[in-house]
Amino acid sequence: MNSDEVMPAGDDEPSWKQRAVERSTRAAKLRAEQRVQRFLDAAQTVITEKGTTDFTVQEVVDCSRQSLRSFYQHFDGKHELLLALFEDALRRTTVQIAAAAEGKPDPVEALRTAVQLLFELSRPDPAAHRPLFTDFAPQLLLSHPAEVRRAHAPLLDLLTTLVTGGVAAGKLRDDVDPRRAAALTMETVMFTAQTSGSARLSDNRGGSGGRAVDADEIWDFVAHGITVG
Repeated sequence: MNSDEVMPAGDDEPSWKQRAVERSTRAAKLRAEQRVQRFLDAAQTVITEKGTTDFTVQEVVDCSRQSLRSFYQHFDGKHELLLALFEDALRRTTVQIAAAAEGKPDPVEALRTAVQLLFELSRPDPAAHRPLFTDFAPQLLLSHPAEVRRAHAPLLDLLTTLVTGGVAAGKLRDDVDPRRAAALTMETVMFTAQTSGSARLSDNRGGSGGRAVDADEIWDFVAHGITVG
C-alpha cells in the first residue's frame, strides 16, 4: 500500500494535539488577563491613595506584587496603563447607562435616561477624587485625540443605537444622521457636565451669577434639537 494513502497530510494536526494546544493557549491567556487586571487594580489603588495620576510605574509594580519585567510585557509604559484605566472606566459607564436605558419601552424615554445618567456620571465630584478624568483625560484629548475616540467608541455606539431606535419609531427627526446626532449629544452632555460645576451659565439678564446646568436642562436642550415637533 502506498504510504501517501494512509498518512495524514503534512499540514493536518492530530485532534488530540489541537486540543492540547487550545487548552494551553486558553490557560496562558487567562494568566495574562489576571496579571493585567492586577496591574490595573494596583494603579487604581495608587491613584486613589495619592489623589493624582502623578505616580511611577515602580509604585504600581510594587503595589501589584508583580515584576517590572511582567509590567512591560503587557504595557509600553505609564501612558498605556492610564489609557487602559480610562477605557475601562468608560466601558463600565457605558454598561451602567445601557442597563438603565434597557428597561424603558419608549425609545425617547430610553434616550432621555441615557443622556441624564451620562450627565450625572460626568459631573465633577470633589469627594470622589477622580484625577483620571480631571487630570489625565484633558491632556489625552489634546495629545492623543485618536485614542480618546477609541475609548469613547462603546458609549458612542450605545447612543447611536438609541437614536436609531427613536428615528425608526418616528419619535426623532428622520433627517438626522444617527451617529452624528449621537456624537453631538455625547460631546455636548459630557463637556457641559464637566464644566458646569465651576463655570456657571449667565442668566438671561446678562449677569455673571447664573445657575449651573442640571440633568433636566441638558435633556431639554438635546431633545428639542432632535425630536419631532
